[in-house]
Amino acid sequence: MKYQVVPVSAYRTNCALLWCTQSNRAALIDPGGDPELLMQAIEAQGVTLERILLTHGHIDHVGAAMVLADRLGVPVEGPHRDDQFLLEMLPEEARTYGFPMVEAFTPGRYLEEGDRIQVGNLTLEVLHTPGHTPGHLVFHNPQAGIAFVGDLIFAGSVGRTDFEGGNRRDLLHSITTKLWPLGADTEFVPGHGPNSTIARERRLNPYVADNLLQG
Repeated sequence: MKYQVVPVSAYRTNCALLWCTQSNRAALIDPGGDPELLMQAIEAQGVTLERILLTHGHIDHVGAAMVLADRLGVPVEGPHRDDQFLLEMLPEEARTYGFPMVEAFTPGRYLEEGDRIQVGNLTLEVLHTPGHTPGHLVFHNPQAGIAFVGDLIFAGSVGRTDFEGGNRRDLLHSITTKLWPLGADTEFVPGHGPNSTIARERRLNPYVADNLLQG
């Protein structure tokens, strides 16, 4: 597996283009804006996009999803159905946060805990990780030891829970019961900012380090 992170929109959301090196089949995770930039990345890598995957329903993660889906004829999959209310609020979010207008939409397929997604010969495992939003998801590739975690956790921080549907207790539970078991060596690509590892965050994260949660 290879991947390229393309920061998009004024919020610098980490949109991840990942692909199977054997088949050159690809998926795009969280295309939050700048569809032309993402098209250029797809073309530059010479890959064939099969699907668009969404970790959650906030506009900075889904803003270009339908534009690209319509243009490339690929399905949008995710988030979990519990985030549909956020997808219905996209026009309001666009006005509030200064995004180009985004229409409400329903994905071609909601995703749930335990689903498996094929990208060429790669398999992504789906984890339902509520907290930042009720329908938040993580996509994990165990063979590569990497997870795409959206706004669940960041290097040195965690996702906000003060938006509609956010819940801090759920967020901490998702991190400790869904993310930590993936293993200390697992690297993650967050929705914003640099990559990190589970080991590093369990040691140093000022919100979820082991010594804090066990104290």
